[in-house]
Amino acid sequence: MVKRKRVLIIDDEESLLNMLSVLLRKEGYEVSVSENGEKALKALENGEYQAAVCDIRMPGMDGLEILKRAKAKGIKTPFIMMSAYGTVETALEAMRMGAYDYLNKPFQTEEVLIRLKMAEERESLRKENQILNQVVRSESSLKNFVAKSKEMIKILDMIRKVADYKSTILLTGESGTGKDLLARMIHFNSSREKMPFLPVNCGAIPENLLESELFGHQKGSFTGAFSDHVGLFEAADGGTIFLDEIGELPLNLQVKLLRILQDGEVYRVGDTKPIKVEVRVIAATARDLEAEVPAGRFREDLFYRLNVIRINVPPLRERREDIPFLVDFLIDKFNRKLAKRVKGLTLAAYKLVLESEWRGNVREIENVLERAMIMAEGDRIDLEDLPDLVARAARPGKSPAKKMEAVPGVEGGAPEADKEGNGFLKAMVEILKTGDISIPRLETELEKGLIQIALKQSGWNRSRAAGLLGISRRALFYKVKQYDLE
Repeated sequence: MVKRKRVLIIDDEESLLNMLSVLLRKEGYEVSVSENGEKALKALENGEYQAAVCDIRMPGMDGLEILKRAKAKGIKTPFIMMSAYGTVETALEAMRMGAYDYLNKPFQTEEVLIRLKMAEERESLRKENQILNQVVRSESSLKNFVAKSKEMIKILDMIRKVADYKSTILLTGESGTGKDLLARMIHFNSSREKMPFLPVNCGAIPENLLESELFGHQKGSFTGAFSDHVGLFEAADGGTIFLDEIGELPLNLQVKLLRILQDGEVYRVGDTKPIKVEVRVIAATARDLEAEVPAGRFREDLFYRLNVIRINVPPLRERREDIPFLVDFLIDKFNRKLAKRVKGLTLAAYKLVLESEWRGNVREIENVLERAMIMAEGDRIDLEDLPDLVARAARPGKSPAKKMEAVPGVEGGAPEADKEGNGFLKAMVEILKTGDISIPRLETELEKGLIQIALKQSGWNRSRAAGLLGISRRALFYKVKQYDLE
């Protein structure tokens, strides 16, 4: 059932209330009316409306006072103000106080419908943006990010220590290692989290446009500058600007960036007056800036300004123990993005993912998993969903992963590290040597061994282990207790 759009009309004229109510109900709106300010504020506090159409001139509490009190209470409903005695000053005052739009009486009925439609779209965008911000904050939360490698644990610990300081941070490491995610983590785990976070790729914007984008420009400062333009440093005031690929920044702009870091002032293109900004700078590069300095491609003084706190992100091949947790993180992320319900990978697919080189690092595994989740027909990613990895494994010198049959009762089997798998196989060989090959004992040892492997592979996270085994968390708790695997 489609939820009807709700509109609140606030006016002391009964004839106007009736006219607008009939019009809007014909258009499919659910309409509420209020003849005075007190009743209107109660309605706004107790209900959700896509818009409020409010007259300015009313006895007692006028429309501007209603708008003011609604904003003070944190009510987000867009207000469309209307008046038969309106002036430009009145309209401007309403807009300054937070009104979405303004109508002069008398007005055409089509005009009301158009303004309402625009207000609905704005409210929809606001809610979508709110949800997006919540997702970004969730994905950037240190609490939700799990790492197993010593290197990443050390990096996450450093982020906790430095997040609240204004000191400049330089993130280094190969392309695709997740430096942008770490930059977001630093911002969203600091006291600046509600202020802007503005990322800019210094290598993706043409040099003739980059200066204007970063620092802004004055009207008429160059051909095509038809109005004043606020640069990213001004827009990020109070928050964080993330300068990705800082090694690509032209030398003439490096001088301007140095001035901002030293003085906290921005000069727009074509302007001689400085603009004060309070911005934390996080820079990232895949280049070796220490080698770029003697080569004359990067200013030494800027390098030292950026290199106050340095975080080097190791490539994925040097921290393979993080891959299982990264896979879980990305599957959760893409389930939300793609509206899918993928639970994980089959044993063969998981083994292939663990053994792959991932030269493109986190970015490559992210792209591969997103494609695989789109292609997957069931709730598990299988080998046929990973054609590039399969082809790569089949090249000379590589042994392609063989597809393994799922163990009865265990969906997709359980991923296992070589050491753990070999230990399990040895235990099974010993059983065979003793001659005790009764079905109950084989089943017991098989079940116990698979649970051990899943627990070790998931870092003893029982929820993940249960997911890998395809059983409920409660059933896993029972089995752990039964086999004394605490």
